[in-house]
Amino acid sequence: MILQKVNQPQDLKTLTQEELLQLAQELRSEIIRVCAQNGGHLASSLGAVELIVALHRVFDSPRDRLLFDVGHQAYAHKILTGRKEVFHTIRQEGGISGFTKVSESEHDAITVGHASTSLANALGMAIARDTLGENYHVVGIIGDGALTGGMALAALNVIGERKPRLLMILNDNEMSISENVGALNRYFKEYQTKKWVQDTQKWGKQVLEGISPRLFSLVDRAKEAAKLMLHQENPFYAWGIRYVGPVDGHDLPGLIHILEQIKELDGPTLLHIVTQKGKGYGVAEEDPIYWHGPPGFNPQKPEKVSKGYSWSAAFGDAVTELAHKEPRLFVITPAMREGSGLVKYSQTHPERYLDTGICEDVAATVAAGMALRGLKPVLAIYSTFMQRAYDQIIHDIAIENLSVVFAVDRAGIVGGDGATHNGVFDIAYLRTVPNVQIAAPKDALELRAMLKKALELGGPIAIRYARDNVEKAPEGVWPEIEWGRWEVLKEGSKAYILAFGKTLKYALEAAQDHPEIGVINARFLKPLDKGMLEALALEGYKLVTTEDHQKMGGFGSAVLEALNELGLKPDIRVLGLPDVFFDHGSIPRMHREAGIDAAAIRAALAGMGLEVKTATRRV
Repeated sequence: MILQKVNQPQDLKTLTQEELLQLAQELRSEIIRVCAQNGGHLASSLGAVELIVALHRVFDSPRDRLLFDVGHQAYAHKILTGRKEVFHTIRQEGGISGFTKVSESEHDAITVGHASTSLANALGMAIARDTLGENYHVVGIIGDGALTGGMALAALNVIGERKPRLLMILNDNEMSISENVGALNRYFKEYQTKKWVQDTQKWGKQVLEGISPRLFSLVDRAKEAAKLMLHQENPFYAWGIRYVGPVDGHDLPGLIHILEQIKELDGPTLLHIVTQKGKGYGVAEEDPIYWHGPPGFNPQKPEKVSKGYSWSAAFGDAVTELAHKEPRLFVITPAMREGSGLVKYSQTHPERYLDTGICEDVAATVAAGMALRGLKPVLAIYSTFMQRAYDQIIHDIAIENLSVVFAVDRAGIVGGDGATHNGVFDIAYLRTVPNVQIAAPKDALELRAMLKKALELGGPIAIRYARDNVEKAPEGVWPEIEWGRWEVLKEGSKAYILAFGKTLKYALEAAQDHPEIGVINARFLKPLDKGMLEALALEGYKLVTTEDHQKMGGFGSAVLEALNELGLKPDIRVLGLPDVFFDHGSIPRMHREAGIDAAAIRAALAGMGLEVKTATRRV
């Protein structure tokens, strides 16, 4: 195997063209093998294999900086940069990250997990290089819909004005997780099919195969002159950026050749390559949406595996049904149709569905515009991605108390995706904003009740739920809920556990078989149920708060603040995540280490003088 000979990127310099082609196939086999074992970002990484081999053949990492946008297409890069022997640990406890990570390897130029950041990072590195008088290449690789992000487009604007020596590679596979959307995506599709573009590609490849570097600059000048006539066909011309392409992103010899030719050009250059997501693995080519990030599978007989009924599916079912009852309901997603459980909704109510692409800020402000003119928008968004729309939530929605519902998915620790995707800050940054209300349902039925009530109440309301499975709620059932009122699930004689969100299951487990310990579903954080909280404190109950969120600024902090305002000082313990970033791994293990699981709750109660034994059965 050629892969056995490759331990560092420099080893690719000695391989023949035939060996490089074989290496690409071996990399695909290894990516498929490990993703079958661990799950992971399969289709994106398969589509970028030839590009990554070509990059490491032409450039000199880590001296040259290769910046992968999002980072989930970089599995081949990890294998080729000294992590071959540990690649099987990817996304596992104690293993390597599923994204690029500066602290993991000198070959990882940026730590990343969110889209559209690579070009701004690359610009910063190019400016640093030139300011310090250094000499190395900076290459930003962007794709999987990341160019739709406003940050990427804004970076292009600055790059075109500053004009640093910088290579940008647009890995165009027409996909994010689902199909790309927007005018720019439509342009690229149409551009690739124009006959003059295809003819120019063929002619250009023939010319480049025999051209000398000296003559290349003359050809480049001629091409720039041609742009004066053809600039309307090239949106990058307006940015002052040299455009090359589109070229076949799976033609490895061709990629190597063109990278060699353009890498020394002055100023910013964008190379547009066309790839197929899931390349080389039939099922992933046919269905790149499912195979974008599948769970484990049998590589010899790959089949779709049911992941169970998730909170995302519960939300999707509820909002689809609710839209039949409320004609003003309109659902928005920033490129998360599948992840947010909205496939059925988008098919059932296409006229009241909008995918803004990877533009969370745009999605929030579009929702504001809708609310201002009488619609009832629901923005389905991951907790970790909502961070990117924080100013819009304050400036465009909260100040005027607009009726926007935030369906906050992936709230809490998420597991394999790690620090960049953990939704553990949303309570802290939302509850400080006037007019914003925050709730967390205990089950799918309560989620339905909250969605219905939120649309009736108006104002900005965030309903957060975990990346987890939940029992399906019956269709057509819409229970009423007393907004802002907590729910006593188990009576106690000495103490109560106040649980918000996912940790409710730990509270029930800790209190099981212990009549002195009560459990409260503290489902409303803002407004807080101060009436019940005051009654518990006045009656002398010991209290423990639990949450799958940073302790600092979270639910427990809100309870302490309320007690202080009431002038009450009960015996209370606050359990939440410590002031650190949690890496990838098992959710139960991280909850245990963070001290928010059932054992931690029992330990907190014991520290208050209540001996609580382990339950005989789990809830």
